[in-house]
Amino acid sequence: MADRSVDLSALPKEVRDQFAELDLELSEGDITQKGYEKKKAKLLASYVPPSPNVDLSLPDVQLSPGHSVDPSPSPEAPGPSTSSASKHHRTHRSGGARDDRYRSDIHTEAVQAALAKHKEEKMGLPMPTKRRSAFVQSPIDTCTPPDTSSASEDEGSLRRKAAFSAVLAQSLQSPDYWINRSVQSSSTSSSASSTLSHGEPKTQPQPQPQPAASLLADLLVNAQNNVPPDVTSSTPQERGSRLDLPPAVRGMSRGQSRSSMIETADVPQPDPNTPKPEGRQIIPVKGEPLGVVSNWPPALQAALARWGATQAKSPALTALDITGKPLYTLTYGKLWSRSLKLAYTLLNKLGTKTEPVLQPGDRVALVYPNSDPGMFWVAFYGCLLAEVIPVPIEVPLSRQDAGSQQIGFLLGSCGVSLALTSELCLKGLPKTPNGEIIQFKGWPRMKWVVTDTKYLTKPSKDWQPHIPTANTDTAYIEYKASKEGTVMGVAVSKISMLTHCQALTQACNYCEGETLVNVLDCKKDMGMWHGVLTSVMNRIHTITVPYAVMKACPMSWVQRVHIHKARVALVKCRDLHWAMMAHKDQRDSSLSSIRMLIVADGANPWSVSSCDAFLNVFQSHGLKPEVICPCATSPEALTVAIRRPGARGAPLPARAILSMGGLSHGVIRVNTEDKNSALTVQDVGHIMPGALMCIVKPDGPPQLCKTDEIGEIVINSRAGGTMYYGLHGVTKNTFEVIPVNQAGAPIGEIPFSRTGLLGFVGPGSLVFVVGKIEGLLMVSGRRHNADDLVATALAVEPVKTVYRGRIAVFSVTVFYDERIVIVAEQRPDASEEDSFQWMSRVLQAIDSIHQVGLYCLALVPANTLPKTPLGGIHICETKQNFLEGNLHPCNILLCPHTCVTNMPKPRQKQPGMDVGPASMLVGNLVAGKRIAQATGRELGMHQFLSEALQWRAQTDPDHILYVLLNAKGVAVCTATCAQLHKRAEKITATLMERGGLNTGDNVVLLYPPGIDLIAAFYGCLYAGVIPVTVRPPHPQNLAATLPTVRMIIDVSKAACILTTQPLMRILRSREAAASVNIKTWPTIIDTDDLPRKRPPNIYKPPTAEMLAYLDFSVSTTGMLTGVKMSHAAISTLCRSIKLQCELYSSRQIAICLDPYCGLGFVLWCLSSVYSGHQSILIPPLELESSLPLWLSTLSQYKIRDTFCSYSVMELCTKGLGTQTEMLKARGLNLSCVRSCVVIAEERPRLALTQSFSKLFKDIGLSARAVSTAFGSRVNLAICLQGTAGPDPSTVYVDMKSLRHDRVRLVERGAPQSLPLMESGTILPGVRVIIVNPETRGPLGDSHLGEIWVNSPHCASGYYTIYGEESLQADHFNTKLSFGEPHTLWARTGYLGFIKRTELLDASGDRHDALFVVGSLDETLELRGLRYHPIDIETSVSRAHRCIAESAVFTWTNLLVVVAELSGSEQEALDLVPLVTNVVLEEHHLIVGVVVIVDPGVIPINSRGEKQRMHLRDSFLADQLDPIYVAYNM
Repeated sequence: MADRSVDLSALPKEVRDQFAELDLELSEGDITQKGYEKKKAKLLASYVPPSPNVDLSLPDVQLSPGHSVDPSPSPEAPGPSTSSASKHHRTHRSGGARDDRYRSDIHTEAVQAALAKHKEEKMGLPMPTKRRSAFVQSPIDTCTPPDTSSASEDEGSLRRKAAFSAVLAQSLQSPDYWINRSVQSSSTSSSASSTLSHGEPKTQPQPQPQPAASLLADLLVNAQNNVPPDVTSSTPQERGSRLDLPPAVRGMSRGQSRSSMIETADVPQPDPNTPKPEGRQIIPVKGEPLGVVSNWPPALQAALARWGATQAKSPALTALDITGKPLYTLTYGKLWSRSLKLAYTLLNKLGTKTEPVLQPGDRVALVYPNSDPGMFWVAFYGCLLAEVIPVPIEVPLSRQDAGSQQIGFLLGSCGVSLALTSELCLKGLPKTPNGEIIQFKGWPRMKWVVTDTKYLTKPSKDWQPHIPTANTDTAYIEYKASKEGTVMGVAVSKISMLTHCQALTQACNYCEGETLVNVLDCKKDMGMWHGVLTSVMNRIHTITVPYAVMKACPMSWVQRVHIHKARVALVKCRDLHWAMMAHKDQRDSSLSSIRMLIVADGANPWSVSSCDAFLNVFQSHGLKPEVICPCATSPEALTVAIRRPGARGAPLPARAILSMGGLSHGVIRVNTEDKNSALTVQDVGHIMPGALMCIVKPDGPPQLCKTDEIGEIVINSRAGGTMYYGLHGVTKNTFEVIPVNQAGAPIGEIPFSRTGLLGFVGPGSLVFVVGKIEGLLMVSGRRHNADDLVATALAVEPVKTVYRGRIAVFSVTVFYDERIVIVAEQRPDASEEDSFQWMSRVLQAIDSIHQVGLYCLALVPANTLPKTPLGGIHICETKQNFLEGNLHPCNILLCPHTCVTNMPKPRQKQPGMDVGPASMLVGNLVAGKRIAQATGRELGMHQFLSEALQWRAQTDPDHILYVLLNAKGVAVCTATCAQLHKRAEKITATLMERGGLNTGDNVVLLYPPGIDLIAAFYGCLYAGVIPVTVRPPHPQNLAATLPTVRMIIDVSKAACILTTQPLMRILRSREAAASVNIKTWPTIIDTDDLPRKRPPNIYKPPTAEMLAYLDFSVSTTGMLTGVKMSHAAISTLCRSIKLQCELYSSRQIAICLDPYCGLGFVLWCLSSVYSGHQSILIPPLELESSLPLWLSTLSQYKIRDTFCSYSVMELCTKGLGTQTEMLKARGLNLSCVRSCVVIAEERPRLALTQSFSKLFKDIGLSARAVSTAFGSRVNLAICLQGTAGPDPSTVYVDMKSLRHDRVRLVERGAPQSLPLMESGTILPGVRVIIVNPETRGPLGDSHLGEIWVNSPHCASGYYTIYGEESLQADHFNTKLSFGEPHTLWARTGYLGFIKRTELLDASGDRHDALFVVGSLDETLELRGLRYHPIDIETSVSRAHRCIAESAVFTWTNLLVVVAELSGSEQEALDLVPLVTNVVLEEHHLIVGVVVIVDPGVIPINSRGEKQRMHLRDSFLADQLDPIYVAYNM
């Protein structure tokens, strides 16, 4: 680099300050690498000696055989600690954000070169559509090297990126570039770099991309014009979505064909080429014997007592302040005396003499910050001397800390009720308003004790601590978090603690009086074992460098080694990395005194590049290659293995270059073919003295592995943990494992402990570790390491996208397999396009390197992922948030089509396999199945409706037939028999005078719900014309509602419109003219001012076949259909209802329905006139302004029978469900209600009717009262729960069978069961039969088929303009193909089945129940199966609390789910994975598009049915204004 020839220390101070500022900007990610180089060159321009070829890029690197050399580490660390500018900045920096895992910048440019190749190619996947975000189109040429400042705090982010940048560069470029390497060769990173020449990249024919992500693009081609809004063009549109997809997403499908992507792939078959282990069975490996030392103390406390007495002035611990300068030094004398005081205080000064608070063996929590090691040491040794058991934990920062509940679980399982802490720490803990420490979530009640010296009591002269010889009693408990997030305490016995110190002393060759620099957390793991326990055993002087110091001054540990001539340093990879980044400021530090540099996380495969890079930089500072000692540890087995320092000049240990493909199958294969997916692993030395080690299979019985097999390392040693404290069941599986041989026989009797480490034994009994069980993701039977995936993701140019390299990887179980999820924090300034590009590239990189598909990639806002105490990402809480929908991503990409490969095969319908009539009938008889048919009771005689009204007007003129209520519950209008008859006559006269109509003409009735509508209807009947009731347009929404009115008027060829004056004005208004042509309306007659004089008696008596009215309705599939109802049909229908509901003139019923079509119209306008009962009419619209109106009417009028729609029931359930107490207080009582019937043309909504019954049970509603009716277009009323029949029954059917058009009845609560309620009792005069819709033959009992109906009140046919006779004949006058060839049936278009129940009907026969499953028109044919939208929607609505409503439809073979979001918009993206998961799990379907919209967007008709086709049309026309549209890959 340019600064090679410039001595930075010689530059003026202001220039050095500018440099520091620049370094800081780069490390924080506020500037790109390219920008950094430019600014740096500018600053140095006046100080650099002129040179013709100054190269500011990273130079190519040549290799030395043992380690890679990188003379130009990227300036990633915080600026020089001396710089005032950087100090100024640091105060504003967020908490723990400087931990660089898997990071090193050696090959940024190689990755760039590889990725740049794709810049010409178009993206093939639609970018998600997001509301209100401005997409900035940025050309990929401007891509800059990654942000080198990443800091995902959970240890070790830098280890991997070096290695992976190279691997990725390879995978995205050409496999030709590679180095011929043997097992001895160098790390992945270095070897790859040496062969990449950026100047002249070789090219190679591009392999054919696998057709994965081009899926949607392909679909678009087939979609003709039905494409959704912003998917079709690559130019940015209003919504800002683009069709081009980074090529990065190609090659994802693992060889699936395009069609299989849509219909989803086969169940994967085992690959015959899968590598299998071939070696012999492993022989247990024995460590060197543990030496016998004559003067070894009998217990650790005895060692402290000895040094405290004989070496009181000898320094034990030096702590540093935040600037890295020594704060205090604790001598062995002080440590001993303070620990003694604390022990005395704990045993004698808490509580009373008779009732001490603590007894020996009690557990005590130690709550001390990392920055105060002295207090922790005193507390720890004080507890040991008092023989109480210390449980060190992290300092809780808030009540809701990530993992706080799990720490509570640990404290609970250990029975901890006392916590020791320092005064300073206690002051910092969160408090309640009255000054008490808050109760942390999940924690037991705690008593807090401050252990500062001033609060301790000097022990009396005669008091001496009891120091027994080390035994198997527990000495201390160290916490450990499991993969699931549970925190458990590993108990270490006194003898284990002593033996472990002895083994470490022998392995590390510790000598008395040495100096050790410890950068690790002294409360657990290596930091404790070396820095607190073994150091005291050997009278070592420990210098502790807390995490906070490292963040402020990354070189501090190197300075301490240099100043104190330390012999041993205890670090992690991140510390090596930071020191390397900041070393420029420290020319004079020497590391020559170090004999052992212990790398605590050296077992991580990605540590190798950090170790190499650190050596390259500090070899010139006296660091010897042989002193780097990686080690492997585990909370259960403590130290597993450690590399001993080599002799000067001896060859360095070998490296293993393994095939990642082999590793994923659990076998060791030296990588030879695919150089892209190689993993370089360094050894972690030999196992500990006195230990015995085996490798066993990680799952199933602990069978010994073969020599070339990866397995879990298990250890038998006196120096390990003994149990999970308080958890005996889990302990057995971990601490008492007896390995077995291939025959399943135990290899001995000695128990081993599982370490949680995956690895193998290499040549010379060297131990190699390739990952941890807790980081293991098992996908389709292959193992992948979470750390490896993080490394790959980090190597994909994260500078524009990922905030400080914070990436979490975990797996979730979806559809019988683990699925990989990657969550990263997004930089605040990242553009939508950059984020999407990055996600797409990560997909490609992981696919090509790891051969595994990602299920979900999510980006969340910076600093929002839950953190561990040291600032790392808390993986378990992140996973929990993802599964509960609390992650709140700002960008998300799901790829279920590419990674879910275990779907069942699509069903192939067998052609030509129709069952013939004979075999079917005989089959039914042989099987003992009766044909599925049911009949209502006899109907009897009936009279025409118009005659009924005249007769009532004469015989009972003052009987009130109708009462209309307003929103206040006041009767605004009533009609007696005579009043209704007279008003009808006046309307007849007006029609004849002003309309000039002929008998049989059609007249549209355009009225709000009320008595005017009824009078106009009978006026038309008297005049012999045919009324057509139409819902009036909504005055505030003419554009949407008027066209439907116009369409019905045009289709019905109406000669005249009867309406009110206000509606007439609306029809002729200027606003109406904007939507329809108002000049071509038929004659409009308003009936508000009818003549007062008595009209002439004009009555045209009907005949039975004459049409009485036309019933027009828009179906849920968007079809407008009108059916013809004859006078005979409506008379028999009214008689049928009268008989079923026992309606007489003394009865009162309440109707809260829309009166425009179907059974709602019949009950509103016809039934009262026929039966003579009084109808109280409640327009459903009035409920919007007065919710309790319907229920209070039932109570006030003591109504026995009421009819409503699902929308009314839902309004009451949602709006009044929480107010039952208030309604009760107002005197509301529903105990009078005998039947409450929901009028519908769909499957009964059981969940809604049940919740309605439960909610209003408190105000007297009987559980038996609520039932449903069922009608269809061909027959408006087939079932209606009457008074005489048995209660409606409920059955449970298997949903999988329904998809195959079969019915399988199951028990309640069975998996995949669907509850179905009977649709009401079949009406008198109605016959129903279940028919196979394809063969048209009758089906047996409990078989699913189409419901056909035969009844005198069926409609006469469809009213069509050109009279499509074929359609009419098909639906209305159909014959069975066999069985009853002469009966004419009407096809309802609904699937259902009949089941004979044990109940008895009114006549004493067994009751046949009809169960409606759903409309044939609505079903979705997907993967050869039949799905009912309502079932998928029910699952979707359950997926997240914020989903208010949902609807599904298909679009070019893709399933589209639209979900209404009731929460805040930041929760919108949480819904995408949850919706995808639930549909996949419960319905075995992959969702293609998830659309998140505002509440109220899904159109619902007056009957409460979803208009899914309208929704589909709006989606395709881009009219939904979605919050977010996610296109799943």
